[in-house]
Amino acid sequence: MIVRLLSLVSLLALLVTPAHAQDREVPYWATVRAKELNMRVGPSADYKVDWVYRRPGLPVKVIRVMEGWRLIQDPDGDKGWVVARLLSPDRGAIVVGKGQTELRLDPEADAPVKWRVEPGVVGTLGDCDDGWCEFTVGNRGGWILEKRLWGAGEP
Repeated sequence: MIVRLLSLVSLLALLVTPAHAQDREVPYWATVRAKELNMRVGPSADYKVDWVYRRPGLPVKVIRVMEGWRLIQDPDGDKGWVVARLLSPDRGAIVVGKGQTELRLDPEADAPVKWRVEPGVVGTLGDCDDGWCEFTVGNRGGWILEKRLWGAGEP
């Protein structure tokens, strides 16, 4: 009887979780899922398109939730409304700052340099610790200073 009850509770938890995933506490990080994403001036398809993103994986900060819409802030600080289903909970980041920065073999300033990346490069964000983050661009990855990434750390 207890096993059946636990199984039922587990099943109910699985069914309820996707609905709650859309109601996360803001702010939180997300990435652009679609090949093309319209940012609107309000939370409806009736509002004017203010900007079109054409960069899957671009990190955004979700700052407000309204039904199927999310108010986002992009790396340039621009804000607008997008359809929630076109965002992914996957973590990504974009290289910021001036000039190239290094992707290193290990999370240490004196670790060998594997690659150099330019500001504006978008990649997948891994774990961050002690000011360093795992960062992958295509099939190339390494460790990069957290301060050179927008999309890392607390939103």
